[in-house]
Amino acid sequence: MRLVSIASGSSGNCIYVGSDTTHILVDAGISNKRIQQGLNDIGVKGSELTGIVITHEHSDHTKGLGVLARKCGVPIYGTKETLEEISKQKYLGEYPRELFCPIRPDVDFCIGDLEVKPFSIDHDAANPVAYRVQHGHKSVAVATDMGHFNQYIIDHLQGLDAVLLESNHDVNMLQAGPYPYYLKRRILGDHGHLSNENAGRLLCSILHENLKKILLGHLSKENNYEELAYETVRLEITEGDNPYLASDFSIEVAKRDQMSEIITI
Repeated sequence: MRLVSIASGSSGNCIYVGSDTTHILVDAGISNKRIQQGLNDIGVKGSELTGIVITHEHSDHTKGLGVLARKCGVPIYGTKETLEEISKQKYLGEYPRELFCPIRPDVDFCIGDLEVKPFSIDHDAANPVAYRVQHGHKSVAVATDMGHFNQYIIDHLQGLDAVLLESNHDVNMLQAGPYPYYLKRRILGDHGHLSNENAGRLLCSILHENLKKILLGHLSKENNYEELAYETVRLEITEGDNPYLASDFSIEVAKRDQMSEIITI
């Protein structure tokens, strides 16, 4: 099983998860050209994609979906409400709506030999979800665009082999930055984005000895930077209420314009 961040950030998100025979994308929020190049770099053709699972309808998660659907004819999975919102996005152009496959939070489904487990998150979207993907006894998760976390989220992220988790902003940078007040309130609210500190606190609740890789994703271009996210999360882990140190784990920041390493589990 492999996990690769093709792109992750406030300007566009696209994550690959696959086995030897099944290849899926979590979101398609970058250009089709960048998606195809990313797939080529890991030895997968666009025509070999088995499915695309969409977390929610915002453009940084969907902007490449129309071209990808037209070129590859691949099934598109999302909640009914998410797919309804996507169908209204005129910038995606024309593509076959019969590719839409509605799913429901907490109802598992299979794509090839991968078991996909969607679970609800709180974000200002129609009915957003995060995804846990399992292959045999191995599992990874992609969890971004969460205003906060609770025990339900923690429970769905237990026992992972690898995780891409939102570490969107530094609270002080956001509060002192140029964003208008309403936007700051939105990002800091319960339906906004997870801060660096909260990403570290969430990780403290899901760490275990067999967690092989942590990717910090969906960083804000204006209100965060890689070194700050990395060091803040590491500090939260080391000083948090858990038996581990940050140095016990492989932690990397997923970049908006570069692929991550190929994580094989």
